Amino acid sequence: MRTKEKKSKQQLIILLCIIIAIPVSWILITRLEGGKPFIKLDLLSQAIGTSQELSISIADMKSGLRKVWIGLLQNGMETVLLEQNFPAKNLIGGGIKHEETLKVKIYPNKRGIKDGKAMLRIVVCDFSWRQWFKGNRTYLEKNIIIDTKPPEINIISRFHNINQGGACLVIYKLSEECHRSGVYVEENFFPGHSGHFQDKNILMAFFALNHKQKPGTKIFVKAIDRAGNTSKTGFNYNIKRKIFKKDVINISDKFLNWKMPEFDMYTPQDSKLTIKDKFLKVNRNIRKDSYNKAIKLVEKTDKVLYWDGVFLRLPKSANKAGFADNRVYKYKNKIIDHQIHLGIDLASIAQSPIPAANSGKVVFAGSIGIYGKTVIIDHGFGLQSMYAHLSSYNVKEKQMVSKGEIIGRTGITGLAGGDHLHYSILIHNIFVNPIEWWDKAWIKNNISSKINKAEED
Repeated sequence: MRTKEKKSKQQLIILLCIIIAIPVSWILITRLEGGKPFIKLDLLSQAIGTSQELSISIADMKSGLRKVWIGLLQNGMETVLLEQNFPAKNLIGGGIKHEETLKVKIYPNKRGIKDGKAMLRIVVCDFSWRQWFKGNRTYLEKNIIIDTKPPEINIISRFHNINQGGACLVIYKLSEECHRSGVYVEENFFPGHSGHFQDKNILMAFFALNHKQKPGTKIFVKAIDRAGNTSKTGFNYNIKRKIFKKDVINISDKFLNWKMPEFDMYTPQDSKLTIKDKFLKVNRNIRKDSYNKAIKLVEKTDKVLYWDGVFLRLPKSANKAGFADNRVYKYKNKIIDHQIHLGIDLASIAQSPIPAANSGKVVFAGSIGIYGKTVIIDHGFGLQSMYAHLSSYNVKEKQMVSKGEIIGRTGITGLAGGDHLHYSILIHNIFVNPIEWWDKAWIKNNISSKINKAEED
């Protein structure tokens, strides 16, 4: 009997030990976990300027976040940027916070931090019982450069004469390599490019005025260095006003019945639009879409001057429409629309061979809405030529072409009323007057002489 009682007591003790051991073991295993906290730093640049906001993500999905410390170390001095403790659930429950995104602003001048090298250090601890209840700890260290001095801009080119609707070139030197720099014409940005000169801090920027921008238009150079410091400087320029002609285009039913089927893809097949309304949709909406596509295609440019000398004109051709002509469209003697013609129409014999105006790389060969079959050539540093309404083309994208090489033939594709070449010049996202680029004296005075002078200096 006593043996049975003794045995029962032993079993009870063992059971109680197991009951106690299981939660204790679970607590010990859980609270003594060894997973370290996670740190992610979004640092766009190694350089920090007069003000910088850091985005820092921290996490610990097991024990929870206990503490974060962020500081700058420079020349043996420590500057605390942030020190934060996170609450615990209870004595054994770990932390309440498991994830947090911190925004830390750095103002070096206000904190007495000097320009030069420094180390950004981030330390995060969790609520683990490891390290004698101090928790697991993660360090993240980044070498950075404090730079609160804005870049200096020195304008090298001296004369900047610009026609309304025309192009220009400015050459400038920066005191340091910059994240972004170039010319602003009002709100429109024309990037500067290095690579042509031996000194990588000498850049050139082709820029342009659209056909509406007259004398009084604000133009300046702006540079932003890798630390975010910004500089602006003006330069001497003279804008010559131009008056563009008006042109009346009479739209006939014969033309509409001939041309509108080409644009059926842009209107529903069961559309009840009249043929006049269909034309207006093409002349307005499709024209705008075609313009935007052309602008998108020329966003990227090679940092190489592929072209040399005067640009070629379609041989033995006559001007049929000018750049920035204000077109008035009439249908049955009533004005139905107004549009601006952003190129020059050149006509010779039907399906005339088209030479590349200058050397460059083909960036597009295909169809674009109202322009029909189109070829666009990049001549480098943001300068492109465009050839539209072609009957055919014999080049492909990324192909290098030489000045005078035949790239296609004139035609009537797109919104063309007769066989001709619609020829345009673009500076980044602006259509400019091609006549300038056919003028040897203009190129010498406004482009090549500036480049040659900069190379000599």
